[in-house]
Amino acid sequence: MNSDELTTRQIEAIKLIRNHVVHMDRTPSIRELMRQLGLKSVKSTQDILLVLQNKEIIQKFDNGEYKLMLNPDLGPHRAQTVSVPIIGTVSCGSPMFAEQNIEAYIPISTNLATSGNKYFLLHAKGDSMNEVGINDGDLVLIRQQNTARDGEKVVALIDDEATIKEFHRADSVVILKPRSTNPIHKPIILESDFQIQGVVAKVIPNL
Repeated sequence: MNSDELTTRQIEAIKLIRNHVVHMDRTPSIRELMRQLGLKSVKSTQDILLVLQNKEIIQKFDNGEYKLMLNPDLGPHRAQTVSVPIIGTVSCGSPMFAEQNIEAYIPISTNLATSGNKYFLLHAKGDSMNEVGINDGDLVLIRQQNTARDGEKVVALIDDEATIKEFHRADSVVILKPRSTNPIHKPIILESDFQIQGVVAKVIPNL
């Protein structure tokens, strides 16, 4: 999509939606977006969202909620990017990458999300990996794969819950080690009753 197909206000709305997803873990409500855009009516905001929906930049749902779908061209000096999904809470029994688990799509530089690989994003929760620079609220770029080397930081799916830990293999068991200044966190020892979903490629601090 070319930048001349979007008005300045529409581009501003897209940027605000992106920032809200990154920092608040959700898209802004219509009234929040209205205030951030400096508009005086809900109708004006709804009109902008309708245009973005018609351009297939956002997807709207019957309950009024919406999510960012595409990475439009916002200018001639835009870096080369790919759209990477942010994965939200994994419901019990549902696949991690099911549509209902995808909160939004965020543009990531192709220098970080390299071609030939699939990626997703997770919001880090807690302080179990703060010694290696993964803090609560950070956005973590994950390269999707089901294997890992010793010492790599992985996303493992245990009982339908995603956790980021350091991967180690010892004889017939796998040890998922926290790297934390908080002694409450303990290693998780497993056999084959878990799945590796990917390896940490980049940590994006929550600024």
